[in-house]
Amino acid sequence: MTVTAPAFHATDLEPALFAEQTYATRRRRVRLDAALAFGLTICLLTLIPSRLIVPGTSADVGRPGTVVCVVMFCWWAGTRGNPRLAMPGPQPVRWAVLLYLLSMLISYVIGFERGLTPLEANAADRALLAGGAAFIGAILVAADGISNWDRLRVALQVFVWCCVYMSIIGLLQKVLPVNIVEYMTVPGLSNLGVPGYQERGGGLRVAATTTHYLELSATLSLALPIAIHFAKFAATLRSRRRFGVAAFLIVAGILVTISRTGIISVVIAILILMPLWTWRTRYNVIALGMTAVVAMSAVQPSTVRTFYDIFANASDDSSIEVRTERYAMVGYYYSQRPWLGRGTGTWEPPMYQFLDNQWLRTALEAGAVGVVVLAVLHLTALALAGIALRRATDAADRHLCLVLISTQVMALFIAYTFDSLTYTTYSLTLGMLIGVCGAVWRFTHPSREVRTSTPRWFGP
Repeated sequence: MTVTAPAFHATDLEPALFAEQTYATRRRRVRLDAALAFGLTICLLTLIPSRLIVPGTSADVGRPGTVVCVVMFCWWAGTRGNPRLAMPGPQPVRWAVLLYLLSMLISYVIGFERGLTPLEANAADRALLAGGAAFIGAILVAADGISNWDRLRVALQVFVWCCVYMSIIGLLQKVLPVNIVEYMTVPGLSNLGVPGYQERGGGLRVAATTTHYLELSATLSLALPIAIHFAKFAATLRSRRRFGVAAFLIVAGILVTISRTGIISVVIAILILMPLWTWRTRYNVIALGMTAVVAMSAVQPSTVRTFYDIFANASDDSSIEVRTERYAMVGYYYSQRPWLGRGTGTWEPPMYQFLDNQWLRTALEAGAVGVVVLAVLHLTALALAGIALRRATDAADRHLCLVLISTQVMALFIAYTFDSLTYTTYSLTLGMLIGVCGAVWRFTHPSREVRTSTPRWFGP
């Protein structure tokens, strides 16, 4: 029987098949690219505790990872100003980001027109940097800059192992008599103080290197389906086993936060991914979760009971009661400025109450327009990943596209559970994953000019 070799277009052939560290859209050795910036940013956000900041700055804009994302935004904007450096192909994510930026800027102006206190004015300025430039920079550089599937996989693998690191830190916080994060310092950075432990059902809720246990839970939830992807599709058996261990540790990290947000997010991801799984994979994932729960029960016997209580007794949970009691207050302030809001970033505790709901906070700060624009940003990313899923022919690529869809569905739910975009580890990680949805849309585009789009400086 004669086997016919698959047909390749010469310009689409992956150079990495012939030489290491080369990739399609630049035809040169990898030195500095968007995937490297992606990995560096993730490392700075996750490895360095969130309370270590550049001296003279604030907690939300002074983190090294946030600073790098602002630089990424300037990098992207600089390339757009030079026709020989800008990516020439279309990218729908850019339009969604433009709407998001315009909504922020309009609400920012509206806020100052309303008249702001010094606390609100400073918060608005910080929101433009952290929630605007940094968040948008993460999206655009990932969408336009990541060059091909191989570079994308490297960046996502860095994200997974950084989340494993955070999980291990969280587990150590759970079992050790001291908070090891207190002893983690970086020369040249100021220390704002480490968040204290919170208790639920007799168990400590840890935050690892993040600011809050909900932020840790949400970030790890985004990483779990990616870890499962590599546990299923990594190149070698040894690598698949390593990522299986990584997925187990991430699940354990989610459990130590004792958070409904993390558990429900994991369930959402599994339900979305199951249609592409074999029965063996489904059994393995269920076994993975059960093993993690048993292991946590061995460390702290009250764990299972605590998780049962937070779901079975949710109607009597004080945290839920407090959130629902705030709805009347939110309605009062929203009715004053329903369309464009009170001003970007101006709902600032302790001047106002914590809402623990990003959708409500966006409604108050940016109005109904801001809520719609934020939803459009997530739905655009979801739609682009869905289109890439339909176009992709390789099983691994299809599964990765479905993983990205699951991250956006999780993000829509997570925004309902806490002020997600005010926490930079989670928000900037989410921004990069939104951008990755645009990148896989580009990788699977039927037009080679879009699929391998390159700045004219490097073109023929």
